[in-house]
Amino acid sequence: QPLIVNYSGGKISLAHNGNLTNAAEIRHQLEQDGTIFQTSIDSEVFVNLIARSRKTVIEEKIMESLNKIQGAYCLTIMTENKLIGVRDPQGFRPLCIGKLDNTWVISSESCGLDVVGAEFVRDVEPGEMVVIDDEGLKSYRFAAPTKRASCVFEYIYFARPDSDIDGMSVYESRINAGKILAKTHPVEADLVVGVPE
Repeated sequence: QPLIVNYSGGKISLAHNGNLTNAAEIRHQLEQDGTIFQTSIDSEVFVNLIARSRKTVIEEKIMESLNKIQGAYCLTIMTENKLIGVRDPQGFRPLCIGKLDNTWVISSESCGLDVVGAEFVRDVEPGEMVVIDDEGLKSYRFAAPTKRASCVFEYIYFARPDSDIDGMSVYESRINAGKILAKTHPVEADLVVGVPE
């Protein structure tokens, strides 16, 4: 990743974090309709849904495609003149927005903003698509609010300790998990270390 393709609507680049639970089903349907795949990744399924959409603007193409997929994901998409971020309806995967001078930045973790010197603005909400272009940032809701379901592995393994996800420090969540573990399953030990460290 990113997956970069040219199609009738122009050039699109897409990066994806997560798993589409119905990717195999959609892929099979697209193949039956004549779509040729070059990879085995979920991202290509999503790009093909966008390319095959009959909608006229990219926002509508993406939202139509989002209504066909299921799973835990966040997406960053670029066209020639737009940067787009999408977070799944339950918020399994993190995605945040930052600002560097007059430039918008989208990152899967807040530490990605720190690395480039951007200031954290906010998290992308579950079921939200943000579109950034010359006119600024616009927000679209593509799914109704649903039960929130964060991926616990983001807090205990995937994310960097210096990140914040949905207002919670990854480092502090690991410390708190250790405290709870010590109370519920006490052992004689001199030191407890989290697996990523």
